[in-house]
Amino acid sequence: MLRRPLTDPWIRRSCLICLLFSIILLDTLAIAVPMQNDPNGFEGIPWGTTFSETDTFIKVEDTGRSQTYELKTGVPSLGPVKVDSMRFVPSDGRFARVTVRYQGKATHDQILAYLQSLYGSLDRTPGQIAVGPVKFCSWTGFETDVNLRYETGTDRGIIFFESQELRRKITEGNSATVF
Repeated sequence: MLRRPLTDPWIRRSCLICLLFSIILLDTLAIAVPMQNDPNGFEGIPWGTTFSETDTFIKVEDTGRSQTYELKTGVPSLGPVKVDSMRFVPSDGRFARVTVRYQGKATHDQILAYLQSLYGSLDRTPGQIAVGPVKFCSWTGFETDVNLRYETGTDRGIIFFESQELRRKITEGNSATVF
């Protein structure tokens, strides 16, 4: 068996690539847990419900196949936590997704505690948590997915509450380069 010395450029390059990839992986927190108590919707609105402008919702965007609605009155909140925006997205007129945006570490901590109280605790086992600039948390149920992304550098977060069934319909018309 031939051994290459560590001074061999190919070996050094391979080691450097492995090291960089390891650092990138360690720089991200990704926690996913099975959802307890799948709500099959969002705050009492079942997935698939016919969705349109009402006394509660106003249309803020219309792309033909997909519309986006916001609450007409008041500052939006997720449970007891005030958030920057909350957008409701139907697919072909059927309620499919809610996107929530927020800012600030204190708000993030409150939202995380609230989501864990609804959907289950995150795995905080030593070795499962890494420190990094982007943190991902998700809860997966039979009907609902909740995905949270928080960027520590900008102190901004976004949460997607989605119908698993209708998510495919929302993304069918999008190209792979949209994201």
